[in-house]
Amino acid sequence: MINRRTFNTAMALGAGAAAVPPAGPQGASSATPARSATAGTHTRFTSLKQVKAGVLNVGYTEQGPAHGPVVICLHGWPYDIHSYVDAAPLLAAAGYRVIVPYLRGHGTTRFLSSRTVRNGQQSAIALDIIALMDALHIHKAVIAGFDWGSRTGGILAALWPERVKALVSVSGYLITDRKAQLEPLAAASEHTWWYQFYFATERGKKAMEDHDHRLQLTRLVWELVSPTWNFDDATFARTAAAFDNPDYAAIVIHNYRWRLSVADGERRYDRYEEKLATAPSIAVPTITLDPEKDPFTLPGDGSMYRDKFTGKYEHRTLTGIGHNLPQEAPTAFAQAVVDADRL
Repeated sequence: MINRRTFNTAMALGAGAAAVPPAGPQGASSATPARSATAGTHTRFTSLKQVKAGVLNVGYTEQGPAHGPVVICLHGWPYDIHSYVDAAPLLAAAGYRVIVPYLRGHGTTRFLSSRTVRNGQQSAIALDIIALMDALHIHKAVIAGFDWGSRTGGILAALWPERVKALVSVSGYLITDRKAQLEPLAAASEHTWWYQFYFATERGKKAMEDHDHRLQLTRLVWELVSPTWNFDDATFARTAAAFDNPDYAAIVIHNYRWRLSVADGERRYDRYEEKLATAPSIAVPTITLDPEKDPFTLPGDGSMYRDKFTGKYEHRTLTGIGHNLPQEAPTAFAQAVVDADRL
Protein backbone atom coordinates (compact mmCIF):
# COMPACT_ATOMS: atom_id res chain seq x y z
CA MET A 1 0.00 0.00 0.00
CA ILE A 2 1.20 3.51 -0.80
CA ASN A 3 0.09 6.15 1.67
CA ARG A 4 -1.14 9.58 0.73
CA ARG A 5 1.98 11.37 2.03
CA THR A 6 4.23 9.19 -0.14
CA PHE A 7 2.02 9.85 -3.15
CA ASN A 8 1.97 13.61 -2.67
CA THR A 9 5.74 13.70 -2.17
CA ALA A 10 6.22 11.70 -5.36
CA MET A 11 4.02 14.07 -7.32
CA ALA A 12 6.09 16.99 -6.13
CA LEU A 13 9.54 15.44 -6.43
CA GLY A 14 9.33 12.23 -8.44
CA ALA A 15 10.78 11.76 -11.91
CA GLY A 16 8.43 13.00 -14.59
CA ALA A 17 6.00 14.41 -12.05
CA ALA A 18 7.61 17.67 -11.01
CA ALA A 19 5.20 19.79 -13.02
CA VAL A 20 2.14 18.13 -11.50
CA PRO A 21 0.87 19.63 -8.24
CA PRO A 22 -0.55 17.35 -5.54
CA ALA A 23 -4.30 17.03 -5.14
CA GLY A 24 -6.45 15.51 -2.45
CA PRO A 25 -9.66 13.55 -2.95
CA GLN A 26 -12.06 15.16 -5.38
CA GLY A 27 -15.68 15.17 -4.25
CA ALA A 28 -18.68 17.36 -3.97
CA SER A 29 -16.98 19.48 -1.30
CA SER A 30 -13.50 19.45 -2.88
CA ALA A 31 -11.92 21.87 -5.29
CA THR A 32 -12.16 21.20 -8.99
CA PRO A 33 -9.07 19.25 -10.13
CA ALA A 34 -6.41 21.41 -11.78
CA ARG A 35 -6.84 19.77 -15.18
CA SER A 36 -5.04 22.50 -17.10
CA ALA A 37 -1.98 22.07 -14.88
CA THR A 38 -1.77 18.30 -15.17
CA ALA A 39 -3.14 16.97 -18.45
CA GLY A 40 -0.62 16.84 -21.27
CA THR A 41 2.52 16.79 -19.12
CA HIS A 42 3.61 13.62 -20.93
CA THR A 43 2.97 12.74 -24.56
CA ARG A 44 4.07 9.13 -24.95
CA PHE A 45 5.22 5.95 -23.25
CA THR A 46 8.91 5.31 -23.79
CA SER A 47 8.69 1.54 -24.18
CA LEU A 48 6.25 -1.26 -24.86
CA LYS A 49 6.40 -4.92 -23.93
CA GLN A 50 4.66 -8.03 -25.26
CA VAL A 51 3.60 -11.17 -23.45
CA LYS A 52 1.63 -14.24 -24.47
CA ALA A 53 -1.46 -14.42 -22.30
CA GLY A 54 -4.43 -16.68 -22.99
CA VAL A 55 -5.52 -16.30 -26.62
CA LEU A 56 -3.50 -13.10 -27.07
CA ASN A 57 -0.05 -11.67 -27.40
CA VAL A 58 -0.70 -8.60 -25.26
CA GLY A 59 1.03 -5.29 -25.81
CA TYR A 60 1.45 -3.27 -22.63
CA THR A 61 3.52 -0.58 -20.98
CA GLU A 62 5.00 -1.00 -17.53
CA GLN A 63 6.33 1.68 -15.22
CA GLY A 64 7.52 1.82 -11.63
CA PRO A 65 9.43 -0.59 -9.39
CA ALA A 66 9.21 -4.25 -10.40
CA HIS A 67 8.28 -5.32 -6.86
CA GLY A 68 5.91 -2.47 -6.06
CA PRO A 69 2.18 -2.99 -5.45
CA VAL A 70 0.53 -3.52 -8.82
CA VAL A 71 -2.00 -1.25 -10.49
CA ILE A 72 -3.55 -2.34 -13.79
CA CYS A 73 -5.10 0.56 -15.75
CA LEU A 74 -7.66 -0.35 -18.41
CA HIS A 75 -8.69 1.92 -21.26
CA GLY A 76 -12.03 2.26 -23.02
CA TRP A 77 -13.38 2.95 -26.49
CA PRO A 78 -12.40 4.84 -28.60
CA TYR A 79 -9.18 5.22 -26.63
CA ASP A 80 -5.97 3.37 -25.87
CA ILE A 81 -3.15 3.22 -23.33
CA HIS A 82 -2.44 6.96 -23.79
CA SER A 83 -5.43 7.70 -21.58
CA TYR A 84 -2.94 6.96 -18.77
CA VAL A 85 0.08 8.76 -20.21
CA ASP A 86 0.06 11.27 -17.32
CA ALA A 87 -1.51 9.20 -14.54
CA ALA A 88 0.85 6.22 -14.91
CA PRO A 89 4.06 8.23 -14.20
CA LEU A 90 2.44 9.71 -11.10
CA LEU A 91 1.64 6.26 -9.74
CA ALA A 92 5.04 4.88 -10.73
CA ALA A 93 6.80 7.73 -8.96
CA ALA A 94 4.74 6.93 -5.86
CA GLY A 95 6.08 3.37 -5.85
CA TYR A 96 3.48 1.43 -7.81
CA ARG A 97 4.19 -1.07 -10.55
CA VAL A 98 1.82 0.23 -13.21
CA ILE A 99 0.64 -2.04 -16.03
CA VAL A 100 -1.35 -0.50 -18.89
CA PRO A 101 -2.35 -3.05 -21.56
CA TYR A 102 -3.88 -2.61 -24.97
CA LEU A 103 -7.22 -4.41 -24.90
CA ARG A 104 -7.93 -7.04 -27.54
CA GLY A 105 -8.18 -5.49 -30.99
CA HIS A 106 -6.12 -2.44 -30.02
CA GLY A 107 -2.53 -1.35 -30.60
CA THR A 108 0.07 -4.10 -30.54
CA THR A 109 -2.17 -6.72 -28.93
CA ARG A 110 -2.73 -9.60 -31.35
CA PHE A 111 -4.58 -12.90 -31.38
CA LEU A 112 -2.27 -15.90 -31.36
CA SER A 113 -4.45 -17.81 -33.82
CA SER A 114 -6.34 -16.73 -36.92
CA ARG A 115 -9.01 -19.26 -35.91
CA THR A 116 -9.92 -17.52 -32.65
CA VAL A 117 -13.31 -15.79 -32.82
CA ARG A 118 -12.91 -12.01 -32.79
CA ASN A 119 -15.20 -11.71 -29.82
CA GLY A 120 -15.78 -8.43 -27.97
CA GLN A 121 -18.17 -9.63 -25.26
CA GLN A 122 -17.56 -8.45 -21.73
CA SER A 123 -16.46 -11.70 -20.07
CA ALA A 124 -13.95 -12.44 -22.85
CA ILE A 125 -12.22 -9.12 -22.24
CA ALA A 126 -12.21 -9.70 -18.48
CA LEU A 127 -10.62 -13.12 -18.93
CA ASP A 128 -7.93 -11.48 -21.04
CA ILE A 129 -6.89 -9.50 -17.97
CA ILE A 130 -6.88 -12.60 -15.75
CA ALA A 131 -4.66 -14.28 -18.34
CA LEU A 132 -2.38 -11.23 -18.41
CA MET A 133 -2.07 -11.27 -14.62
CA ASP A 134 -1.22 -14.98 -14.71
CA ALA A 135 1.37 -14.46 -17.46
CA LEU A 136 3.04 -11.69 -15.43
CA HIS A 137 2.78 -13.69 -12.18
CA ILE A 138 0.54 -11.07 -10.58
CA HIS A 139 -1.80 -12.63 -8.04
CA LYS A 140 -3.57 -9.47 -6.95
CA ALA A 141 -3.75 -5.88 -8.20
CA VAL A 142 -5.61 -2.63 -7.89
CA ILE A 143 -7.76 -2.40 -11.02
CA ALA A 144 -8.57 1.06 -12.36
CA GLY A 145 -10.42 1.96 -15.53
CA PHE A 146 -13.02 3.87 -17.47
CA ASP A 147 -15.54 2.92 -20.16
CA TRP A 148 -14.71 -0.66 -21.29
CA GLY A 149 -12.06 -0.57 -18.57
CA SER A 150 -14.61 0.19 -15.83
CA ARG A 151 -16.82 -2.63 -17.05
CA THR A 152 -13.88 -5.03 -17.12
CA GLY A 153 -12.71 -3.96 -13.67
CA GLY A 154 -16.20 -4.43 -12.27
CA ILE A 155 -16.41 -7.93 -13.73
CA LEU A 156 -13.03 -8.87 -12.26
CA ALA A 157 -14.08 -7.55 -8.85
CA ALA A 158 -17.44 -9.36 -9.00
CA LEU A 159 -16.30 -12.75 -10.33
CA TRP A 160 -12.68 -12.93 -9.14
CA PRO A 161 -12.52 -10.75 -6.01
CA GLU A 162 -9.48 -12.67 -4.77
CA ARG A 163 -7.51 -11.10 -7.67
CA VAL A 164 -8.62 -7.50 -7.01
CA LYS A 165 -7.10 -5.57 -4.12
CA ALA A 166 -9.21 -2.47 -4.80
CA LEU A 167 -11.20 -0.95 -7.66
CA VAL A 168 -11.38 2.51 -9.21
CA SER A 169 -14.34 2.65 -11.56
CA VAL A 170 -15.19 5.71 -13.62
CA SER A 171 -18.98 5.97 -14.11
CA GLY A 172 -19.66 3.42 -11.40
CA TYR A 173 -21.26 0.04 -12.13
CA LEU A 174 -21.09 -0.80 -15.83
CA ILE A 175 -21.55 -4.57 -16.00
CA THR A 176 -23.80 -5.08 -19.01
CA ASP A 177 -27.36 -6.30 -18.48
CA ARG A 178 -28.32 -7.57 -21.94
CA LYS A 179 -31.97 -8.00 -20.96
CA ALA A 180 -32.19 -4.36 -19.88
CA GLN A 181 -30.45 -3.34 -23.09
CA LEU A 182 -33.46 -4.61 -25.03
CA GLU A 183 -35.70 -1.93 -23.56
CA PRO A 184 -35.84 1.63 -24.95
CA LEU A 185 -34.34 4.50 -22.98
CA ALA A 186 -35.47 8.10 -22.80
CA ALA A 187 -35.03 9.80 -26.16
CA ALA A 188 -32.12 11.96 -24.98
CA SER A 189 -30.27 8.89 -23.72
CA GLU A 190 -30.87 7.02 -26.96
CA HIS A 191 -29.44 10.01 -28.82
CA THR A 192 -26.29 9.89 -26.68
CA TRP A 193 -25.79 6.23 -27.60
CA TRP A 194 -26.16 6.88 -31.34
CA TYR A 195 -22.98 5.02 -32.36
CA GLN A 196 -24.08 1.84 -30.58
CA PHE A 197 -27.09 1.63 -32.88
CA TYR A 198 -25.04 2.73 -35.90
CA PHE A 199 -22.69 -0.20 -35.31
CA ALA A 200 -25.66 -2.56 -35.41
CA THR A 201 -25.97 -1.76 -39.13
CA GLU A 202 -23.79 -2.84 -42.03
CA ARG A 203 -23.27 0.84 -42.78
CA GLY A 204 -21.71 1.34 -39.35
CA LYS A 205 -19.56 -1.75 -39.78
CA LYS A 206 -18.21 -0.43 -43.07
CA ALA A 207 -17.44 2.91 -41.43
CA MET A 208 -15.32 1.21 -38.79
CA GLU A 209 -13.52 -0.87 -41.38
CA ASP A 210 -12.62 2.19 -43.47
CA HIS A 211 -9.61 4.11 -42.15
CA ASP A 212 -10.81 7.63 -42.93
CA HIS A 213 -14.39 7.08 -41.78
CA ARG A 214 -13.08 5.42 -38.61
CA LEU A 215 -10.93 8.43 -37.75
CA GLN A 216 -13.77 10.87 -38.38
CA LEU A 217 -16.18 8.87 -36.26
CA THR A 218 -13.87 8.29 -33.31
CA ARG A 219 -12.74 11.89 -33.22
CA LEU A 220 -16.35 13.03 -33.22
CA VAL A 221 -17.01 10.76 -30.24
CA TRP A 222 -14.06 12.36 -28.40
CA GLU A 223 -15.49 15.81 -29.02
CA LEU A 224 -19.02 14.89 -27.96
CA VAL A 225 -18.21 13.03 -24.77
CA SER A 226 -15.40 15.32 -23.56
CA PRO A 227 -16.78 18.76 -24.41
CA THR A 228 -14.35 20.66 -22.17
CA TRP A 229 -11.17 18.78 -23.14
CA ASN A 230 -9.08 20.92 -25.48
CA PHE A 231 -7.03 18.11 -27.03
CA ASP A 232 -4.88 18.73 -30.11
CA ASP A 233 -4.38 16.79 -33.34
CA ALA A 234 -1.21 15.10 -32.09
CA THR A 235 -2.97 13.80 -28.98
CA PHE A 236 -5.73 12.22 -31.03
CA ALA A 237 -3.28 10.84 -33.60
CA ARG A 238 -1.22 9.05 -30.93
CA THR A 239 -4.29 7.17 -29.77
CA ALA A 240 -5.80 6.66 -33.23
CA ALA A 241 -2.70 4.71 -34.27
CA ALA A 242 -4.00 1.94 -31.98
CA PHE A 243 -7.12 1.67 -34.15
CA ASP A 244 -5.05 0.34 -37.07
CA ASN A 245 -4.95 -3.07 -35.40
CA PRO A 246 -6.25 -5.62 -37.96
CA ASP A 247 -8.89 -6.85 -35.53
CA TYR A 248 -10.04 -3.44 -34.30
CA ALA A 249 -13.22 -3.11 -36.34
CA ALA A 250 -14.29 -6.70 -35.68
CA ILE A 251 -13.85 -6.39 -31.90
CA VAL A 252 -15.59 -3.03 -31.64
CA ILE A 253 -18.52 -4.04 -33.82
CA HIS A 254 -19.01 -7.34 -32.01
CA ASN A 255 -18.80 -5.64 -28.60
CA TYR A 256 -21.66 -3.26 -29.33
CA ARG A 257 -23.74 -5.74 -31.31
CA TRP A 258 -23.39 -8.32 -28.53
CA ARG A 259 -24.62 -5.78 -25.97
CA LEU A 260 -27.77 -5.23 -28.03
CA SER A 261 -28.25 -8.99 -28.56
CA VAL A 262 -27.91 -8.67 -32.31
CA ALA A 263 -24.73 -10.79 -32.22
CA ASP A 264 -24.11 -14.02 -30.34
CA GLY A 265 -21.35 -14.66 -27.85
CA GLU A 266 -19.41 -17.89 -27.50
CA ARG A 267 -20.63 -20.85 -25.50
CA ARG A 268 -17.37 -21.01 -23.61
CA TYR A 269 -18.30 -17.77 -21.83
CA ASP A 270 -21.90 -18.71 -20.99
CA ARG A 271 -21.20 -19.60 -17.36
CA TYR A 272 -19.64 -16.20 -16.73
CA GLU A 273 -22.37 -14.31 -18.52
CA GLU A 274 -25.03 -16.16 -16.54
CA LYS A 275 -23.44 -14.88 -13.34
CA LEU A 276 -23.10 -11.36 -14.72
CA ALA A 277 -26.76 -11.36 -15.79
CA THR A 278 -27.68 -11.38 -12.08
CA ALA A 279 -25.96 -7.97 -11.67
CA PRO A 280 -23.64 -9.27 -8.93
CA SER A 281 -22.57 -6.90 -6.18
CA ILE A 282 -18.96 -5.82 -5.74
CA ALA A 283 -17.45 -6.20 -2.28
CA VAL A 284 -13.83 -5.14 -2.84
CA PRO A 285 -12.81 -1.63 -1.66
CA THR A 286 -13.98 0.76 -4.38
CA ILE A 287 -13.88 4.41 -5.36
CA THR A 288 -16.26 5.44 -8.12
CA LEU A 289 -15.64 8.60 -10.14
CA ASP A 290 -18.27 10.51 -12.08
CA PRO A 291 -17.04 12.95 -14.75
CA GLU A 292 -19.54 15.78 -14.57
CA LYS A 293 -19.36 16.76 -18.26
CA ASP A 294 -19.65 13.21 -19.57
CA PRO A 295 -23.07 12.82 -21.27
CA PHE A 296 -23.21 9.24 -19.97
CA THR A 297 -22.93 10.28 -16.31
CA LEU A 298 -26.11 9.29 -14.47
CA PRO A 299 -27.95 11.80 -12.28
CA GLY A 300 -27.85 11.51 -8.51
CA ASP A 301 -24.13 11.79 -7.74
CA GLY A 302 -23.60 8.04 -7.82
CA SER A 303 -26.79 7.15 -5.94
CA MET A 304 -28.20 5.14 -8.85
CA TYR A 305 -25.54 2.46 -8.50
CA ARG A 306 -24.52 2.86 -4.84
CA ASP A 307 -26.19 -0.36 -3.71
CA LYS A 308 -24.02 -2.44 -6.06
CA PHE A 309 -20.92 -1.75 -3.95
CA THR A 310 -21.13 -3.55 -0.62
CA GLY A 311 -17.58 -3.10 0.70
CA LYS A 312 -15.59 -0.05 1.71
CA TYR A 313 -16.61 2.69 -0.67
CA GLU A 314 -16.21 6.32 -1.69
CA HIS A 315 -17.75 8.31 -4.53
CA ARG A 316 -16.36 11.46 -6.15
CA THR A 317 -17.67 13.73 -8.86
CA LEU A 318 -15.10 15.66 -10.90
CA THR A 319 -16.47 19.01 -11.95
CA GLY A 320 -15.78 20.12 -15.51
CA ILE A 321 -14.33 16.77 -16.63
CA GLY A 322 -15.52 14.63 -19.53
CA HIS A 323 -15.57 10.94 -20.42
CA ASN A 324 -11.82 10.32 -20.79
CA LEU A 325 -11.29 11.10 -17.13
CA PRO A 326 -7.79 9.62 -16.60
CA GLN A 327 -6.33 11.73 -19.42
CA GLU A 328 -8.34 14.85 -18.66
CA ALA A 329 -7.74 14.76 -14.90
CA PRO A 330 -4.76 12.48 -14.30
CA THR A 331 -3.88 13.78 -10.85
CA ALA A 332 -7.38 13.21 -9.50
CA PHE A 333 -7.46 9.75 -11.09
CA ALA A 334 -4.10 8.77 -9.64
CA GLN A 335 -5.14 10.07 -6.23
CA ALA A 336 -8.26 7.90 -6.39
CA VAL A 337 -6.06 4.84 -7.01
CA VAL A 338 -3.92 5.62 -3.97
CA ASP A 339 -6.98 6.27 -1.81
CA ALA A 340 -8.78 3.11 -2.97
CA ASP A 341 -5.67 1.11 -2.11
CA ARG A 342 -5.82 2.41 1.48
CA LEU A 343 -9.58 2.07 2.10
